[in-house]
Amino acid sequence: MMMSIDAKVLKSVRKARKVGRPKLAKLTGLTERQLSKLEGAVVTELAPAQMMRISDALQVPAVVLSGEEPVSDLDMMPLATPCCSNKGCCG
Repeated sequence: MMMSIDAKVLKSVRKARKVGRPKLAKLTGLTERQLSKLEGAVVTELAPAQMMRISDALQVPAVVLSGEEPVSDLDMMPLATPCCSNKGCCG
């Protein structure tokens, strides 16, 4: 089963959270090119595992990234803590 991701929401949340594509790529296992394509589409279908990795990395519910629920003010705040414990990754 595939899940939909709203490109506009993905890009706006990523930027608001101050997470660059290189950092998000490291956190999700996707390439920067794949992320760029996801952000350039209107709506894209993803495997659930990919959606969950992006959701976890940005610390935003998957239903927000899919557009099923509205983006809250909290979703648009920069991340308070690093997303991972890998030194240098979230620098």
